[in-house]
Amino acid sequence: MQGNLTAVVTGGSSGIGEHLCRQLLDLDYTVISIARRKPEWEHPNLYGFQADLLDSAETHAAATEIAAQFNVTHFIHNAGMILPNLIEDAAVDDLQQLTQLHAGGALTFVQAFLPAMKKRHFGRILFNSSRAALGAQTRTAYSYSKAGLHGMARTWALELGPEGITVNVVAPGPVLTDNFWGIIEKGSDRQVKLAENLPVRRLGTVEDVTKALLYFCDPENGYVTGQTLYVCGGASIGGVSL
Repeated sequence: MQGNLTAVVTGGSSGIGEHLCRQLLDLDYTVISIARRKPEWEHPNLYGFQADLLDSAETHAAATEIAAQFNVTHFIHNAGMILPNLIEDAAVDDLQQLTQLHAGGALTFVQAFLPAMKKRHFGRILFNSSRAALGAQTRTAYSYSKAGLHGMARTWALELGPEGITVNVVAPGPVLTDNFWGIIEKGSDRQVKLAENLPVRRLGTVEDVTKALLYFCDPENGYVTGQTLYVCGGASIGGVSL
């Protein structure tokens, strides 16, 4: 099923999301980026919507507007935030914010796009999660919310499989993005040591992650659903201290 494919990418204005948008455009998708700011670049088939996905009302308004204008075939929930804290400093509000961003936002968008997907008997729903779903120091809220996505994706895969809609998760490990450098100083000894401790002896790139996402996006890959693919340089095999 090539052609006439429309993908919504949350967090599409930078990092992994931006690279994925560019790759999908190269494959002749219509692409809709949703983020707090619009992309700083243009393409005839790129549409930018601004919304703060921490705000449930803004999220609902964006989902409703997009569903009214486009027949969405692909939804990639890439937007994320870490809120790192040790247990003593973690707050209930951290859990609530990341529940809205990572899970609540996904539910709102998918509910809006499902009628078009079901009518077409085709859809691809993807989560960009994290290896931290398996546990990581200072990630109380982040690990909790990302792990929850894995269970939600498996549930949706069971419900939507008969409708021709697959639901999968990509879980990156340490990847060189602004989120990573917000925790670990760029070019620091800590960054070097982390790379040395990974089985592949290097940190990930946005290209590593988008290649995995594109596999699940492919209309020809309809026999894989409810799965989590760790794109982490082997970090999921054992403990890695960030």
